Amino acid sequence: MQHIFIVGSKSIGAYGGYETFVYKLTEYHEKDNDIKYHIACKANGDGCMDESKLDNVKSLGENEFEFHNAHCFKLDIPSIGPAQAIYYDVAALKYCCRYIKEHNIESPIVYILACRIGPFMGRYVRKIHKLGGKAFVNPDGHEWKRAKWSAPIRKYWKVSEKMMVKRADLLICDSKNIEKYIKEEYSRYNPKTTFIAYGSDTVPSTLKNDDEKFNSWLKEKSLRAMEYYLVVGRFVPENNYETMIREFMRSNTKKDFALICNVSDKFLEELTAKTGFDKDSRIKFVGTVYDQELLKKIRENAYGYFHGHEVGGTNPSLLEALGYTKLNLLLDVGFNKEVAEEAAVYWNKETGNLAGVIDKADNMEASLLDSYGEKAKARIREAYSWEYISGLYKEVFLHE
Repeated sequence: MQHIFIVGSKSIGAYGGYETFVYKLTEYHEKDNDIKYHIACKANGDGCMDESKLDNVKSLGENEFEFHNAHCFKLDIPSIGPAQAIYYDVAALKYCCRYIKEHNIESPIVYILACRIGPFMGRYVRKIHKLGGKAFVNPDGHEWKRAKWSAPIRKYWKVSEKMMVKRADLLICDSKNIEKYIKEEYSRYNPKTTFIAYGSDTVPSTLKNDDEKFNSWLKEKSLRAMEYYLVVGRFVPENNYETMIREFMRSNTKKDFALICNVSDKFLEELTAKTGFDKDSRIKFVGTVYDQELLKKIRENAYGYFHGHEVGGTNPSLLEALGYTKLNLLLDVGFNKEVAEEAAVYWNKETGNLAGVIDKADNMEASLLDSYGEKAKARIREAYSWEYISGLYKEVFLHE
């Protein structure tokens, strides 16, 4: 049996790329006797693990539980600002090394998600190698470009990325653009890479159009089916909420704009001051939706989906949108075009561009809308199904 230790996801199944990824990977390999997962989770703080929200969880004692046949362990993290993420990953690595040693696990793989712990990487890779294991890294997107970080922190992320690329036994890139960047930017280290994207599915929601749960949600949020544009994602500046809101306000659409996200008060205040969106009744922050079938139904009944992500690789919320929403309006950057290809409409950040795209979208013929929807689903089925992606991971984990 191949033991895989995954470090870097805050929890299992919450909003966020890695959280979705870990949920799906363990789900698809739940009955696989060749693989045993060990998943690090945060016990406290932002995005921490709350296993009471999951079904069929088996407690293994304080701060340990089993889910999807994976051994999950929770770690308490001190409140130390941006350094929390680094502390968390190092604490998780320390736990993994100790667990591997105590349980005499042969040839383990430690898979580190994101490049946060470069200065500590060499030390832990040596430990993992000494235990007969390998260290794999998912380099994520360009963390050092994220607007939420100050200049010194962005500089740290870039240096950290370099150190992790240099030390990793294998880099699993979730975007061809990221793989190309890693190979070119760090060619002097001759990094070993492979490409495996995130996954999604196209299985329709189990909820019917007249389902009480869905209709009461619409009523509560003052929305009507097929009369709203939608966005689902992390509420951070680099996802271009300001541009999307500003351009939506500039458009002539009579439809609503529903935003499903965890709202940060500070960023919300900034957006309100910059755009004055609170005076536009069409723009509605509708909270979070953790019920997966309801979320699918909300996506299926959106007239269109906005995707403004600018930093990162293959984004899970984009894959889910392509799987369920007919019309997807995406920021024109390499990551998004790589995923959607001809199955979406693209916009840029020039003043008036997205507003014009929205006005055209409002008047799109039904046959063209259907055509975009069919192309989007086909794109997911051929390149991004979870079954396909989990199969690629199994191949790498067992034979790399």
